[in-house]
Amino acid sequence: MEPTVLGGKLASSLVAPLVKKLFVTGGPGAGLVDRPVRLTRLVSFRGEQRTLGEKEVRGLAGRLVGDALDSPGERPFPRDEETAVADALAARLLALGDLDMDDVQAVRLGHRELAKRLRTAAGPWDGLSADAGHFLDSATEWACLHILEFFTRRSTFVARTLVDQTRGQAELIAKVDELITRVPRPDARDTAFERRYLPYAAEQYNHITIYGIDLRDSPDRWPLEVAYLSLEATGDEEHAAALPGERTEPERTVRLPAEHALRTHDRVLLRGDAGSGKTTLVQWLAVTAARDGDRVPYVLPLRTLVRAGTLPAPTAFLTAVGCPLTPPEGWAERVLTAGRGLVLVDGLDEIPAAERHRTRDWLLALIRAYPGNRWLLTSRPSAVRPDWLAGEGFRELALTPMRRADVTTFVRRWHTAARAPEYEAPLLDSLHTKRDLARLATNPLMCGLICALHRERRGYLPTGRKELYDAALTMLLARRDRERGMAAVELGEEAQLELLQRLAYALVLSGRTEMDAATAEGIVERALPSVASAAGRGDAATVLRELLLRSGLLRRPAEGTLDFVHRTFQDYLGARYAVEEGHLDVIAGHAADAHWEDVVRMAVAHARPGERAVLLRRLLAADTPRLTLLALACLEYATALDPTVRAEVEARAGVLIPPGSTEDAKALAEAGPLVLELLPGPEGLSDAEAHGVTVTASLLAAHEPAGALAVLRRFRDHPSLDVRRQLVGTWDRFEPREYATEVLDHLDRTALFLTCRTEAQREALPAMGPWTHLTFLGRHPTTGIVDCVAEPGAVEELQLVNNTEVTELGGLSAFASLRLLLVDCEAVRDLGPLAALSLTALLISRTADLTGLSDLASVTHLTVARRLPGTRLTDSLPADATLQYLYLGDDAIAGTGLRGLSHWETLQALYLSPSTPLTAEDWAEIRRLPQLTLLYLHSSLFPDSIGTMPTLPGVDDVNLIALDGGEDISALASRLPGVRTVALQAAPGASLDGARLAALFPDAEVTLE
Repeated sequence: MEPTVLGGKLASSLVAPLVKKLFVTGGPGAGLVDRPVRLTRLVSFRGEQRTLGEKEVRGLAGRLVGDALDSPGERPFPRDEETAVADALAARLLALGDLDMDDVQAVRLGHRELAKRLRTAAGPWDGLSADAGHFLDSATEWACLHILEFFTRRSTFVARTLVDQTRGQAELIAKVDELITRVPRPDARDTAFERRYLPYAAEQYNHITIYGIDLRDSPDRWPLEVAYLSLEATGDEEHAAALPGERTEPERTVRLPAEHALRTHDRVLLRGDAGSGKTTLVQWLAVTAARDGDRVPYVLPLRTLVRAGTLPAPTAFLTAVGCPLTPPEGWAERVLTAGRGLVLVDGLDEIPAAERHRTRDWLLALIRAYPGNRWLLTSRPSAVRPDWLAGEGFRELALTPMRRADVTTFVRRWHTAARAPEYEAPLLDSLHTKRDLARLATNPLMCGLICALHRERRGYLPTGRKELYDAALTMLLARRDRERGMAAVELGEEAQLELLQRLAYALVLSGRTEMDAATAEGIVERALPSVASAAGRGDAATVLRELLLRSGLLRRPAEGTLDFVHRTFQDYLGARYAVEEGHLDVIAGHAADAHWEDVVRMAVAHARPGERAVLLRRLLAADTPRLTLLALACLEYATALDPTVRAEVEARAGVLIPPGSTEDAKALAEAGPLVLELLPGPEGLSDAEAHGVTVTASLLAAHEPAGALAVLRRFRDHPSLDVRRQLVGTWDRFEPREYATEVLDHLDRTALFLTCRTEAQREALPAMGPWTHLTFLGRHPTTGIVDCVAEPGAVEELQLVNNTEVTELGGLSAFASLRLLLVDCEAVRDLGPLAALSLTALLISRTADLTGLSDLASVTHLTVARRLPGTRLTDSLPADATLQYLYLGDDAIAGTGLRGLSHWETLQALYLSPSTPLTAEDWAEIRRLPQLTLLYLHSSLFPDSIGTMPTLPGVDDVNLIALDGGEDISALASRLPGVRTVALQAAPGASLDGARLAALFPDAEVTLE
């Protein structure tokens, strides 16, 4: 029975008289003498002075049930259950006398909870139908509602309630006073502790070490706010929405400042190569959070945590990282429970592979126990598979290599901190003109080493990565400063290298980046007899301590632990020792492990020509694309090599070049900038191959912008739309004006949108000829958009995407020739100013409202993806427009349905992707469209909406969008008897059975997209 009908059956006129008879009449006053006033003293069927017995209560219940059945309208339950329902209701009412509470307590419960208590006290009542049970529960609640109303009207209730409240407040105040006296408030202690911890964290992490600047009386650390360089992070999981009717682009790269990674996502897995700045970013996030005070940061380096065996619970976060402050008991849990934590877990790649799944379980357990916090996990790219945490809501981002502008900024800041301005300009000149040197300056670590070497060598720099590391090691191992009063152990550079490379090799073999001091002492002790210069200089502990103090390569992150200042030095020295000891088989045996990639490259650099040939042949023998590309990458380090082996490597890599797909292009780019010299074309390449080459060159632009630009420049006249889109999409990786003049200005503009993301790109627009199709992505003011276009009259199509800056559209009147406009501006409130333009296509994704839409009579193609006001489409869509194409998506028709759609008899194409099912009335509107020939149906319409679909004989073409392969579309053939073409588009990751689906439309041409 409907609730409104049932409510009528249980009207107050039936219930109130019954309730009044159930209770005795009370006298005036507060009723304090006999307090508490229990319900047993109030009900009239209990005690010595009762006026009702059980028989009378059952009679009253029977009367209420009978009156409900006899009232006009639908019966609430079958007549044959009347007696059972009356008995059950009576049992519940009689249970009032058994409740151990007074009337004040009953009112506090509320009528629903009181009814629940009565149901429990009376016990279950089986055998009733669903309707009868529903009536019984409703009748009990209505009775309880009137019971409580009766209590509140009794003369003694109000007075007793006031007395009860006064006593309760007095007791509460006394208890609170006693609690405050005995125990300080936890929140006050927490606040007091955070006033100490946040400044401590801000200071603790507000510094970085720049290698080499401490060689000549310069400080070895400098403030993070001076040194921090905002690098860029990229991700592929976010895709810009395609225009309706346009094929969705399979991949779009999202680019954002790395420090903004957690602004829109609470969980981020950040990947970055060695030395790319992951740990520096972690420190920056910790410092800014501590200073802002909006989040409580916890910096958790995994290499330190895994040594304890058990990963820490929140209570041990600070202890595990050596924080000297002791928080109040339970403080960390309270922070995380409140969702105020910023948990920064650093260095997944720096722990053994066997530990990573345990770490993953630990991290996910924390996230599930404490939702609402922000979580960042850093790792090298190859440490774990792609989407390792995607199923747990983690967004994956990757730190990109430094661009030329980043390198310039870094060099200037480095020389400012090192107080060596005279070396800045010469080094910048070298970085801009020497290709080999520029290729090495791709991350903060390498830039720091180059700066330090350049200053230390008075302006001289080596060439090649191995030579650079050799020179860096010589520089770092030449440190002679000692702490005053400490015994000196004179170790030469070669002796230090010998000991260091043994430590490095032990770490490489173990798959770790950190070892116990006792283990390190054992390695040094075994090596001392063979290191002549160290013989007699002291025991292993003394020598190891001297290495820590003097080498500049080792550090002690925690008591009893040591590691290398960076993983790159560990791989370099480990490979050096492996080659010296003839362990090429060990290296080749681990080549398939991504953890060993840098070791393999460095081994090729250290090996003799014959050894290089053996190692490279072992890589080729594996016959896998990754190892073939690794062999190709190793050629960069093989200064001398058998020409036959080099030719074989290049020939095998030739199978992978040119890349035939985007995935092949990404894999190829992993081989490094050397690939740029091998990329062919555009002559002799298919469109797919040409696209793959441009993708590869684009990915390598950050490593080698000049070489990448040289490759992309060759494809600027290519006719393929995919190639031209790739050339436009990689604009962000280059200096805007240079790339605009060298590549973009030469492109065929047909069907091509040029996207501006930054102010620098806007400023580069006037350097090119006019573009007819423009997209402005992000925060661009209206004046900035208009001013950057030298010929506004040439713009025919304009897209404003994810723009929170634009609030009004009147300024767009300068684009007099504008025919298509996409509006994705959440602050825009009035579309009326667009009436001054002769728009034919309007695509509305986000606006504050749709005011003025009905005035745009020139529009023939309309897309709306937000809820339309009114109850009919004619209430908000332009009634005077000659619409030919209409897209209605998301919740656009949630309030209107398709009512009024038949008003636009000129409609030829209709795209439906609603969040609500279509009704028979909606389909009837579609059926009344005389010119409708093209129909787009989203998979969300299957199967609920298709069941009410009528026959549409006029539809010639149908497009089925985002199919996952499990939909039953067999009914469409009979509903669309005139269809000639059927286009089927699979959802991302789905696979469609083309033959089976084509058989459903034997008279139509079926295509899969």
